[in-house]
Amino acid sequence: MAKIFEGKVALVTGASRGIGAATATALAAQGAHVILTARTAKDLEAVEDAIFEAGGSATIAPLDLTDGDSIARLAAAVTQRWGKLDILILNAAMLGTLSPVSTIDGAEFARLFTLNVSAQQVMIASFDALLRKSEAGRLVALTSSVGATPRAFWGAYGASKAALENLVDSYGEEVKNLSQVRTAVVDPGRTRTTMRAKAYPGEDPATVKDPTVVADAISNMLQTEFASGHRLVLEG
Repeated sequence: MAKIFEGKVALVTGASRGIGAATATALAAQGAHVILTARTAKDLEAVEDAIFEAGGSATIAPLDLTDGDSIARLAAAVTQRWGKLDILILNAAMLGTLSPVSTIDGAEFARLFTLNVSAQQVMIASFDALLRKSEAGRLVALTSSVGATPRAFWGAYGASKAALENLVDSYGEEVKNLSQVRTAVVDPGRTRTTMRAKAYPGEDPATVKDPTVVADAISNMLQTEFASGHRLVLEG
C-alpha cells in the first residue's frame, strides 16, 4: 500500500532534536524523502539513522540558518537533485534570555531576530520557486502562544514569533491565487523539548507531551486540504 507522502520531498529545519526530529521522522514514515537541517551534523546523523532503520529515506544538510549563503547553496542543491520541494517545515528557533523588555540585551535581541525572523524570510525566498513547482506545496511554521498573547518577560521571543506568523501568513496570501502553495502556523503548546526545559527548569518533563504528538498532528494536517492562513493549536 502506497504511503501518503510517497514521492514527496520535505525539508525540516531544526531537525536534530525535539519537534523537528519527530516531525522529520513522522514524514519519512509516511513515505517522504526528508532533508534534515540543523547546525550539528552528529545529531542529524542520529536522526537520519533512525529514519533509515525504520525503512524511511532522508538526507542530512548541516548548516547555520543565519548564513544566507548556506541557505542559497542548499536551495540550489535541492533544485539540482529533486527540482521541487513539497513540504517546508520552519521549526528552528532560539529562545533567548527571558527578561523585561526594558532590559533586553541588544546584541542577543539582534541574534534572536536574525534566526527567528530574518533567516525564515530567507528560507521562504530561497525555496519559493521550488514550492511552486510542487503539485501541492506546503509551508508550515512553528510558533508559540506568546506570539499572539503577550506574556511578561517573553517579549523578545514573543515578538519574533509574531513577526514570523505575519511573514508566513503574508506569503500565503501572496501565492494562494498564483500557485498551489498553502501555508499554516502550528502552536505546539506545552511540549517536552530542550527549549521548554530552559524556559521552565523546575517543570517535571513527564507532565508535558512528547514531541511525537506534535509531529503526528502536523503530519495529519498535511494530509488535509487546509487553506493558507490555517492555524493549528495543540492543547497542553
